[in-house]
Amino acid sequence: MSGSVDLQNYVGGRWVPPVATGRLEVPDPSDGSLLARVPRSEAADVEAAVRAARDAFPAWRDVPVAERARRVIALRNLLESHTEDLARSVSRENGKTLDEARGSVRRGIEATEFAASAPTTLQGYFLEDVSRGVDSTLLRQPVGVVAGITPFNFPVMIPLWMAPLALVCGNTFVLKPSERVPLSAVFLARLFGEAGFPAGTFNLVHGDVAAVNALLTHPAVDAVSFVGSAPTAKHIYTTAAAHGKRVQALAGAKNHLIVMPDADLEHTVPAVISSAFGQSGERCLAGSVVVAVEPGADRLVARLAEAVQNLTVGPSSSDSTEVGPVIRADHREKVNRWIREGESGGAIVAARGKVPESSDGFYVAPVLFDRVQPEMAIAQEEIFGPVLCVVRAGSLTEAIATANRSRFGNAAAIFTRDGGAARTFVHDIQAGMLGVNIGVPAPAAYFPFAGWKGSFYGDLHATGRDAVEFYTHKKVVTTRWF
Repeated sequence: MSGSVDLQNYVGGRWVPPVATGRLEVPDPSDGSLLARVPRSEAADVEAAVRAARDAFPAWRDVPVAERARRVIALRNLLESHTEDLARSVSRENGKTLDEARGSVRRGIEATEFAASAPTTLQGYFLEDVSRGVDSTLLRQPVGVVAGITPFNFPVMIPLWMAPLALVCGNTFVLKPSERVPLSAVFLARLFGEAGFPAGTFNLVHGDVAAVNALLTHPAVDAVSFVGSAPTAKHIYTTAAAHGKRVQALAGAKNHLIVMPDADLEHTVPAVISSAFGQSGERCLAGSVVVAVEPGADRLVARLAEAVQNLTVGPSSSDSTEVGPVIRADHREKVNRWIREGESGGAIVAARGKVPESSDGFYVAPVLFDRVQPEMAIAQEEIFGPVLCVVRAGSLTEAIATANRSRFGNAAAIFTRDGGAARTFVHDIQAGMLGVNIGVPAPAAYFPFAGWKGSFYGDLHATGRDAVEFYTHKKVVTTRWF
């Protein structure tokens, strides 16, 4: 995209100018240049999108599931043919490297492929003779209008977690993407239209707080799916639930990586570095605390420090970049405040990377802290940046207890050659997504994204069969014929 552009909403199969006049600038995180201006849609704009979705729902609900699945397959094929374009869009507006962007788009395509299996996953079940001459049947039917509110860090993947599956289940959909990364959502809306989804089944409304709150309180919205920060997730859950909506709200994280003394460092160190500093630490599965079990912490820290010092920080467009910019200047300052907090709080800076000397981009030098105490704020709070803390523990039991003290429970991993240690970890750790010698334990799309504790608000998780349950009502029919 050359120059800048004023974006519009996608409502009822058409691009429409917003009623709201407010705009937010969308800069390129790598150099600060203007990419677009996104509308700050208000209640009237949300009303138009929700009304289009509500009007389209009855006819779409009655489309046979096999035909709905064929639309999803057509979408999947379009996504495949536009993979590189989508990845470049993600990389440019988010700041992640092209390889990272390609991987995230691939994950979104995987979720779309799972959605296409709806003729199987939507099947109910039947039991004959629950009583004499009486049979029972369970059916699945769509919930209605679904709102998807998505974050800045995965502009393609997370909308594709939601919309294809919600649609194939017979719902209609309103996407409210992060106002920080609207361009990839615009690309997706065009592809949904090209795939043949009828007007009004997929809608896109841009905006920030006003648009979100209008969706949460709109009486014609039946369900809300959200991914984002912990405070926002709590607001989403409490507000939408109070207005009678089904809600899943995926929240923040503070993921712990336990490294045992017998860990294979040739594989462990790259995995930890990738987990902590990939995507500039801006992902909810980032490993942000290493719990180094003694003896062996000194050796591990030395290897991690060497790797951190050699990380190449730069623009997302460069093939040599390993750590791109963070999303905005204000987020850069927030991460740097956390680094200063760690330094003043007594943690030791074991290594610090370098940022480009002359750039208007939003770069943060990667930092490795050692001898962090579990009660320190940098070990407890989600930083969402390229910062890794090392906490030392005397045993596996102590390491697990350290991780379990976190109010979050999104993901955790262990690095070891000992099957018994791995089994103890899997049994005792209080997190929903676990890795054994894997630094980023992201589930495949046909499994649930299963955060625990303060990392999730709701009952049914995103992706996999949980998502099928979330996007459908159950109806049980008890039948007797005379």
